[in-house]
Amino acid sequence: MSLSNPIFLFLFFLFNLQPSISQQQQKITSFNISNSPWLPSQNKTLISPNTNFTAGFFPIPNSQNLFTFSIWFSKIPQTSNPVIWSFSKKLNFSSSLVITSKGEILLNNVTLFGNSNSTKLVLHDSGNLVFGNWTSFANPKNTILPYQNISGVEIVSNNEKFKFITSQFLVLNDGSNANSTSQYYKTPNPLLFMDDAGKMSMVGNSFLTSDFGDSRFRKFVLDDDGNLRIYSFYPEQNNTWVVVWLAIWEMCKIKGNCGPNAICMPREDLYNSTFCVCPSGFMPNQGGAEKGCERKIPLSNETHFVRLDYVNYTTNGSMNQITAGNYTVCESSCRFDSNCLGFGFKYDGLGYCVLLRGKQLQYGYWSPGTETALFLKVDQKESEATNFIGMTEVMQTTCPVRISLPLPPKDSNTTTRNIVIICTLFAAELIAGVAFFWSFLKRYIKYRDMATTLGLELLPAGGPKRFTYSEIKVATNDFANLIGRGGFGDVYKGVLPDHRVVAVKCLKNVTGGDAEFWAEVTIIARMHHLNLVRLWGFCAEKGQRILVYEYIPGGSLDKYLFRAKSRKNSAESESDQSHSSPKPNSQEKPVLDWNMRYRIALGVARSIAYLHEECLEWVLHCDIKPENILLGDDCCPKISDFGLAKLRKKEDMMTISRRRGTPGYMAPEWITADPITSKADVYSFGMVLLELVSGVRNFEIQGSLVRSDEWYFPGWAFDKMFKEMRVEDILDSQICHAYDSKVHFQLVNRMVKTAMWCLQDRPESRPTMGKVAKMLEGTVEIMDPKKPTVFFLGEE
Repeated sequence: MSLSNPIFLFLFFLFNLQPSISQQQQKITSFNISNSPWLPSQNKTLISPNTNFTAGFFPIPNSQNLFTFSIWFSKIPQTSNPVIWSFSKKLNFSSSLVITSKGEILLNNVTLFGNSNSTKLVLHDSGNLVFGNWTSFANPKNTILPYQNISGVEIVSNNEKFKFITSQFLVLNDGSNANSTSQYYKTPNPLLFMDDAGKMSMVGNSFLTSDFGDSRFRKFVLDDDGNLRIYSFYPEQNNTWVVVWLAIWEMCKIKGNCGPNAICMPREDLYNSTFCVCPSGFMPNQGGAEKGCERKIPLSNETHFVRLDYVNYTTNGSMNQITAGNYTVCESSCRFDSNCLGFGFKYDGLGYCVLLRGKQLQYGYWSPGTETALFLKVDQKESEATNFIGMTEVMQTTCPVRISLPLPPKDSNTTTRNIVIICTLFAAELIAGVAFFWSFLKRYIKYRDMATTLGLELLPAGGPKRFTYSEIKVATNDFANLIGRGGFGDVYKGVLPDHRVVAVKCLKNVTGGDAEFWAEVTIIARMHHLNLVRLWGFCAEKGQRILVYEYIPGGSLDKYLFRAKSRKNSAESESDQSHSSPKPNSQEKPVLDWNMRYRIALGVARSIAYLHEECLEWVLHCDIKPENILLGDDCCPKISDFGLAKLRKKEDMMTISRRRGTPGYMAPEWITADPITSKADVYSFGMVLLELVSGVRNFEIQGSLVRSDEWYFPGWAFDKMFKEMRVEDILDSQICHAYDSKVHFQLVNRMVKTAMWCLQDRPESRPTMGKVAKMLEGTVEIMDPKKPTVFFLGEE
């Protein structure tokens, strides 16, 4: 037959087209006996109805012709680890998946599971692979998906070294149970499930991921390093999985990182990787420190102890806690016990002593949070110094040295000569010192005048920019645009030469000289936090004290919460940096929804906790109120006027009643004789938090049967929330219609409970701001609060 025949050419093209057609991927919605067998070469996948998940033969990365039968995210690239569940480790092209007439599923002729009532294998929208009564959700590997039940299931890391059991315990997979020494982590309550918004529900509680609320692919994974993590997929960040929650911050607290007697240490990144070292008196055995350490000199009857600060150990024997009157008693208890390898002692005056008994030390790690000092028993001949010292040892940099000089000969006649030489040297040094000081003084005066001309005197290195008064006048158009008045001074809007918009605060009644003012301003400028207003510069010239802040366009929180009153008194605003126009016809502020109010409350709590607990110099704000909370882009809250209390004159700070701050937000101890601590700011924050929920001023009397002079806003809110169970009565009328008890109750309940704890009348009953932030985050359990009262009002 001629090749030019058209019929021959058509048949030739058709026959050669068949292999390419068979190679196209075939997507099926179910797999049954009529589809058997399922081969990797068929390029067939089982897809969920919403197309988010796929099941089938997944190629193993970096391996040719090898597969696993897996479930994976359809819309995530294979290079970004999309697999969430697998049947086995390795399969080849000859492998097959078959449904038999008996209702069994065979993989390579090995029965995986069977159910005589089953006819097909399907993949649901949730990512759950189902065959009759068998589901992949009930048989997880190392990954849990949103809405997958965690209670009652067990997940194992891919390397099978770690387990998460009974929905609460992380254990080293050595065949032990959660009550043995293999346990290294416990959740506060058993976990139930995670939703697709990033909320993990527990028995009686819940916690949120760092990106709560975003609609993303998420997974809860027990990684091969033994840590539990929640990942969110970010396609906009190069298709990466981002950790949004993890169980253990210190990786060395995970057991199994190092061998017997070795100590786990964090690397420079602190929490992502570790390495192992041997303590004093030990050396790495075969395989290095990861395989363990052995003693350089075996123990004999004569021993002594080496101190290891910040080190924790357990043993393969027992750990006996005893009560020792002092360190000597604890040491003696271990010294005369042949099975004791060391002891831990806590210098708290309570006699805490624990003896490490056994054949070898296990699961050693270094942590700065360790409260006990560990003393390791070594042989008397061992002279190696400790390689784990704390700050106490580092600060001991001096040692006594005895210096003695020989006596002069009895018949020496050199005394007069020595006196003359000494007096001459002293006079020469004195003259040289006076000359040097005079030269220095002349140069100092010269350079001081030059620095004054250039505006550079006494400016700390790395400090805020110093502006001249003329620069401030030009930037503010001669102080033409007044945007706020407050207790610390007036605020004007300005534009710097580099086109940055700024808020210029002209302080009044400021104490101290230039040096003291610059020192305090430098401290304020070095406080960097997302929720604090940034200080960019200052001016100290011609008797003026001026601060230059970043401009926050959103205005203060009170304009958003107290809308009716804000419209009425907009021209009389007392905000220290209100960026909204004071004209009555200013643009209406948007209504804050519940999620936005929660984010504002959490941001403010974190910034106050930063001022109280994280700054190198402790800062008390003294005037937390909605007017001092500014809203930036995306309603990000920023606190203003922090650190300014030290700049006020003493007569302005103290009155007969020694009250400071704004009425309605002051803690009771401002009026009583109690000392003022950081708990005063906690009280003010609690009042602001309650106003965020209610949308009204705390001194505006709501519907109540008590007399107006006995009415107390927190007490009224407590009765409505916890006695009458009428939560809708305290909600902001602007968004009360948007309140959904199923969606918003936990959020509102957490905010109100936290506020009640902050508003306790006694300072010691209030939590710290660090704990307040955790209460709002949901990472600590919030106990039922007592009804808040003021010292001059009794409880009902």
